[in-house]
Amino acid sequence: MVIYAAALDIPRHVVEYLSRLLAAYRRRIGTPRGSRALGPFRQAVLVLRWFRERGCVHCLARDAGVSRATGYRYLHEGIDVLADQAADLHQVLDRCQREGMIHVILDGTLIESDRVAGVRDNGDDLWFSQKHKAFGGNVQFLSAPDDTPLWVSDVEPGSTPVRR
Repeated sequence: MVIYAAALDIPRHVVEYLSRLLAAYRRRIGTPRGSRALGPFRQAVLVLRWFRERGCVHCLARDAGVSRATGYRYLHEGIDVLADQAADLHQVLDRCQREGMIHVILDGTLIESDRVAGVRDNGDDLWFSQKHKAFGGNVQFLSAPDDTPLWVSDVEPGSTPVRR
């Protein structure tokens, strides 16, 4: 086996920000200090590597020296901590109005996946989109006129009709 070091092309202050959020989360849930396989900083690096590199979680976990299950748990915990920072749609629209935006752009897409299941009351598959003829989740996206992302919806089943 060959060991090597690599650089993550993300500003250090971003890693430190997520690290502080993770440390605060651990304090909030009562995690004893030193009881985790990774500290908040190394967990933040694992999470941000996943976002940046789209790497396989078991490879990221191996690189961090944790099991695959722990890697997944740390990844999802980090994603949840970041998601808790996001403003809701009403807050975003209020901010847009205060900033004088005359319009915003709403769009959506189906994120295809073969790892979802569920049945509607009529027996049809909940996650199958008739429009796209594919399984997946429906996600709505709001952006500023200059294409700056402002808000992303929670994932809805692919069969959910888009309400505009």
